Amino acid sequence: MRRIAVVGAGQAGLQLALGLVAAGYEVTLVAERTPEQVRGGRVLSTQAMFGPALRIEAAAGLDLWAAEAPSVHAVRGALTVPPGVQALEFTMTLDEPAQSVDQRIKLAGWLELLAGRGGRIEYRSLDRDGLTDLARRHELTVVAAGRGELAGLFERDAARSPFDRPQRALSCLYVHGVGSPDPATEPRARMHALPGLGELYLQPALTHSGPCSILLWEALPGGPLDVFGDAPAPAVQLARIRTLMREHLPWEAELWREAEPTDAGAGLSGAVTPVVRRPVAELGAGVGAVHVLGIGDAVVVNDPIAGQGANSAARAAQAYLQAIVEHGAAPFTADWMCRTAERFWRRHARHTVAFTAAMLTVPDHVQAVFAAAAEHDAVARRLANTYAEPSDHAAWLASPDLTAAYLSEVRADETDGVRR
Repeated sequence: MRRIAVVGAGQAGLQLALGLVAAGYEVTLVAERTPEQVRGGRVLSTQAMFGPALRIEAAAGLDLWAAEAPSVHAVRGALTVPPGVQALEFTMTLDEPAQSVDQRIKLAGWLELLAGRGGRIEYRSLDRDGLTDLARRHELTVVAAGRGELAGLFERDAARSPFDRPQRALSCLYVHGVGSPDPATEPRARMHALPGLGELYLQPALTHSGPCSILLWEALPGGPLDVFGDAPAPAVQLARIRTLMREHLPWEAELWREAEPTDAGAGLSGAVTPVVRRPVAELGAGVGAVHVLGIGDAVVVNDPIAGQGANSAARAAQAYLQAIVEHGAAPFTADWMCRTAERFWRRHARHTVAFTAAMLTVPDHVQAVFAAAAEHDAVARRLANTYAEPSDHAAWLASPDLTAAYLSEVRADETDGVRR
């Protein structure tokens, strides 16, 4: 039985470890926190999972909360201009529903599931020397840690990293008691674009205490929405959110009058520098040198504006699992690691980076898409489903010419439909 180590207990690491155990490998997972610590800690992300990622989890028997989590079929989008005036509105319909499960529930549950299925779990932190020792004792070591010393072992790939600093200041809050602008259409996510200021996302989710709403501010650094840099407690965070809403989104402020944080760990604030790192790191020297393979946030970190983090991690875990199984008894060389990671980059990860960059920078042709979405349901639907399948970005959003050709085709089709 081949021995494989996985370092990091997020979406990618745990999903990969569970898949390897199911495939008959001897797996050691290194996690910093126990299930109890994860459940009792602070929220970790917004983690909206789209149809393709949800199908991966379901096929692996990991969709343990599918019946409880709200299913989101559409996103209501709006463009707001100062002073709090809604300029346009559109509805983006998903071909498959999305769901969001609080990762404190999900990851804690998966840790317990891994232990129950025979995986070995070591609860400890690792530094470079500890990782080197672990890698020497296993045939393959996969690192799924996207922060701290271990992530720093993977060199930044400047050619593939579109940014060198955070593009948004982030503030996430889980709440109960948010009202709905149209109860008959719920559950539905909402997205507000505030040009020159940032974006606001609201999505239904499942947390410890049942269904809830997750708010995510994406504020331009230094702008009027960037007021959470001191990482305030959830109650203070909520008070500031209400103040911002009264000024910039007064109709949302009305819906938040009864809102309350779900728990003491319901808030998260900070910033993310989008980065692509080289997927293989060499540890040690000489005859004792070993290589480790990065996955998930250890290799590609996206701003959450396009919702690609957990979705890409799920796809990476599936792709790496398939590559490991297909490799059979052959040695896991550095060359094999590079080829495995590059295959996933070309098939999927590069599209998440490009799509996320487009949503962060909003070039003129992407602005034209949002305007067209308010007029044409076909455009709104395709935009929604590009979040679920970001490779479609290359077919219609990657350049002004592609977008112009697509929008012309949509308008021509609708004109022909009227004539007929």
